[in-house]
Amino acid sequence: MDAAFLRQLPLLAGLTDERLNWLLERATLEQIERGQVIIEEGSAPDALYVIVAGAVDIVKRAGGQDVHLAVRGRGEMLGELSLIGNEPRSATVRAREDGRLLKISRELFEALLCDNAGTAMVILQTIMKRLRNTESMVRQQEKLASLGTLAAGLAHELNNPAAAARRSAGQLGQTINTWLAARGALDRLRLPTEVNSIVLAKLREDLAAPHPHGAAVVSALDRSDREYAVESWLDTLGLDDAWEYASPLVSFGWDQPKLAAWTAAYSAEQIPVIVRWLAVGYLVHGLLDEVIDSTERISEIVKAVKGYSHLDQAAMKETDVREGLESTLVMLKHKLKQGITVVRDFAPDLPRIDAYPGELNQVWTNLIDNAIDAMQGRGELRLTARTEPGRLVVEIADNGPGIPGQVLPRIFDVFFTTKAPGEGTGLGLHVSATIVQKHGGDIGVHSQPGDTRFVVRLPLRQDGANPHSKEAATK
Repeated sequence: MDAAFLRQLPLLAGLTDERLNWLLERATLEQIERGQVIIEEGSAPDALYVIVAGAVDIVKRAGGQDVHLAVRGRGEMLGELSLIGNEPRSATVRAREDGRLLKISRELFEALLCDNAGTAMVILQTIMKRLRNTESMVRQQEKLASLGTLAAGLAHELNNPAAAARRSAGQLGQTINTWLAARGALDRLRLPTEVNSIVLAKLREDLAAPHPHGAAVVSALDRSDREYAVESWLDTLGLDDAWEYASPLVSFGWDQPKLAAWTAAYSAEQIPVIVRWLAVGYLVHGLLDEVIDSTERISEIVKAVKGYSHLDQAAMKETDVREGLESTLVMLKHKLKQGITVVRDFAPDLPRIDAYPGELNQVWTNLIDNAIDAMQGRGELRLTARTEPGRLVVEIADNGPGIPGQVLPRIFDVFFTTKAPGEGTGLGLHVSATIVQKHGGDIGVHSQPGDTRFVVRLPLRQDGANPHSKEAATK
């Protein structure tokens, strides 16, 4: 062992020769090979390592991906943070190349801290530096992972109406040609002018009605029965593709008795031509409605995305919290569809508040997403917004299994997570608490089986210090 080299390390510089020799007699020199895992994320802390030769990579799982945090080389130490906190390892250390490590056991490490104040100070300074670096990098990775999750959900949400619009538009061209052909057949009947006017007037009346898809609301079973009766009646008239025309006729309020009564004045030759033209007209209008509905849905999603991100409005502004909550629900709709019932209880006179809307939406995303995960995709999500004197209160609650009592005091700690290694960064709630405190507010949690509630209190105006900003986070 090169004692002169170790003497140069800030960690050991304050030790006397006697104490340094005592340490070297008890520490272990280990050979490492390239690719070897030295520390596994999530494992129990048992020792501190000093790199004597070679280099290592520090990697952390975040958002389902490996985040490369740093490269450590000769003379640097590893594993001090979890050893002092007596917590599972927060990252994986893998040998970048062949080398050697000095392994200092927990007992030796504790003895060093007790014997030498300089060593303790070096450890503290190193921890603070690395903590800031790690938090910054993982925070950025969490943002990217969140954007990936939201993007995947948005792609799904946008694909449905886009596909519907494309399908309807594709059918529309063919259906219009069919309608023109049906109109030509109608003209060839050479109906008297007054009779022809009645037929045209009926179609215009139906298409202009406030509820063009059938004002009479019927059950699926009743609708099926009506369509079958209309189809059978059209079959008796010798109308080709009767099944295709039955649905649009029923959608616009027709049933077999009404059709029979309305067409009673026409001949057996005229009825199929008139009914086909009428039904195809309904089909054209129905396809147009589908295109309009789909494009409006796309527009609503785009508007929600803009409202959620506030990319063009980074400054503090008067903010409607309800809009932020609703936009967040749109962004997470793909997860809500699994079986989540959303219950809203927003006070009708809820005021706007001074806030950074994009940052608040990050809070709502973290809290709502955690609630969905806790319920494993099935349950009731309750959103409440109300006022207290000088403050606005938002409650996000779920009826999941609850948070264990021993976990609650640490729920907002940086890097603390109850999820398996790689599934959570431990930053979501910490970031949320930081954002709320930045606004001069506070965030608390109450949890028991079947009722977990995160309560966020925000000042209505940012015109001075908020007396509640330093309240305990867990209540």
